[in-house]
Amino acid sequence: MLERVQTAVVGGGVVGLAVARALSRSGREVLLLESESLTGSGTSSRNSEVVHAGIYYTAGSLKARACVEGRRALYSFCEAYAVPYSRCGKLLVATEEGELAQLDAVAEKARANGLSGSGEALVRLTSAEAARLEPEVRCVGALHSPSTGIVDSHALMTALLADAERHGATLALGSSVVGGECGGSDAVAGCGAGGRVLLRTADGTQLACDEVVNCAGHGAPRLAAALGGMPRSHVPAAHFAKGTYFALSGRPSPFRGLVYPLPQQAGLGVHATVDLAGRCRFGPDVEWTSNAEDVQVDPTRAAAFYAEVRKYWPDLPDGGLVPDYAGVRPKARAESLAGWLGRGEPSADFVLSGPSEHGVAGLVHLFGIESPGLTASLALARLCVESLDRESVR
Repeated sequence: MLERVQTAVVGGGVVGLAVARALSRSGREVLLLESESLTGSGTSSRNSEVVHAGIYYTAGSLKARACVEGRRALYSFCEAYAVPYSRCGKLLVATEEGELAQLDAVAEKARANGLSGSGEALVRLTSAEAARLEPEVRCVGALHSPSTGIVDSHALMTALLADAERHGATLALGSSVVGGECGGSDAVAGCGAGGRVLLRTADGTQLACDEVVNCAGHGAPRLAAALGGMPRSHVPAAHFAKGTYFALSGRPSPFRGLVYPLPQQAGLGVHATVDLAGRCRFGPDVEWTSNAEDVQVDPTRAAAFYAEVRKYWPDLPDGGLVPDYAGVRPKARAESLAGWLGRGEPSADFVLSGPSEHGVAGLVHLFGIESPGLTASLALARLCVESLDRESVR
């Protein structure tokens, strides 16, 4: 079966939903293709639900720019669409004297990313000042991030989908895209329905599209590689980092807001978050895996959690942690993995690869959209629209 659609978005996680919304609001006919039986059931449902300030990322990087812009847009969206959230703030703590210089480096990076105004700038705290904010936390110094928060990610995704559908977008669940053709190939030209990208779904449907945005998360590199005419030099290898969470059992959260250690290799450390219901959980850790579907919690990982959490909360009782859930984050820049794992550098940047990057008309890929992807979703959506609009006026 051959069908015609102006714009297809592949992947119904939070970023795909935000992209579909932005494209439909631009006046396009949008079809959102999601392989599962409901939206947001992958990485978007297995994270900390943190609204990140934009502290850690390299100045000028896509992660930094999209996080800062996306955070501001996300709070505005939550207000406008009644999505539950809390701008609860975050305490970033140094637990040893030797870490105090790292606090200064983080603060400087935050300033370089534009966090300097009222309500955004990080505030340096002594141990006594930090204790007034979070009496249960032990540290030798800290930074307070007033613009960090938490959001109900499922309510957010519901609101994004509803607004996209109000502007004419159509959701197709159980629609797994398995390949296609692009770049003026004979298969596209010969399909008889126009369009610049031909998508094939698992049930045999062919979609002739003017535009396609690949928001397939873990599967984004695989889908890009399955499109005939897509230059292989612009398709990154996929790597996956599993993160496990444990919840605090048997007592209310000891924290008023979020508590983070200093960032570690390939992650932000085992941090404490408090959700909108007041439930405290810790995580994620980092475990490299070749299986993006590996979301089972290994209870034996709790031992390492106790050690990490007690660095800033020494009163964590034995038996206080129970397995909660796990998620898998996509990592796109394989060529730099060995380097940054060894040096403890920040994780690789987001990759937005559009026609001006890879040369294929009507096609945009999003690779390696891990944390802070939820925070950055509205900004990434805007950039996807801009990428397609730039091509249309050339």
